[in-house]
Amino acid sequence: MGAIAAVLPVKRGDRLFVELASNRDEVREAQALRYRVFGEELGAKLKAGSQGLDVDAFDDHCQHLLVRDSRTGDVVGCTRLLTDREAQRTGGFYSQGEFDLGGLPALPGRLLEVGRTCIAPQYRQGSAIAVLWSGLAGFIYLHRIDYLFGCASIPLGDGDVQAAAIMNRIRRQAPGDRQLRVTPRTPLLAAQGSDEVLDAPLPALVKAYIRLGAKACGEPCRDPDFGVADVLMLLDVADLNPTYSRHFLERVADV
Repeated sequence: MGAIAAVLPVKRGDRLFVELASNRDEVREAQALRYRVFGEELGAKLKAGSQGLDVDAFDDHCQHLLVRDSRTGDVVGCTRLLTDREAQRTGGFYSQGEFDLGGLPALPGRLLEVGRTCIAPQYRQGSAIAVLWSGLAGFIYLHRIDYLFGCASIPLGDGDVQAAAIMNRIRRQAPGDRQLRVTPRTPLLAAQGSDEVLDAPLPALVKAYIRLGAKACGEPCRDPDFGVADVLMLLDVADLNPTYSRHFLERVADV
């Protein structure tokens, strides 16, 4: 596993708090939650050989951000973080398996890839995602990250029509810079949704990225093992939505 960062400069809440995994047992807690969400709940075809855990080759090179319930100690949310420096040591970013990233890795400044984000079902209507974002903001502040990017999943639907309809909305709400467009290695079967379904609702994670100020870097990649399409979202930290900047980045700076 990559080097463990210093303690995040964020405050604990009364019920939920965020921390970085500091040992392999804590990483396994994140992998177990990912297995329950991705494998059992969503029916994804996960890598064989790690019963009850969602494990891949990138886990040992990432830092793992955990949201815990202070009453039970359970991990109820997680995401994993791969810095540009670790990606150089390991041969690239996870998203390069799905996209030709073009000029994105050459952006000036520090890059951070976020992935495998999930929240336990019973915590999705509460503050768990906000607590997770606050921890992410703390990591960004601590490591002076300039660009944040990662794959956000959207459902495919029959013939990929639902994904194409969702992309119609994403193109309108969060179009990215043409010079930073990525190329999916496996494009959608249906490239364009019909006007009748133009307003397909956005999944929660995509919506959260857009609220932060992230932009879509072009068309999505089909992921048949997970039964979704992945959209690569890119956030220039300098363009972070001011509401989130005040709520998260300024708060952690004062801790």
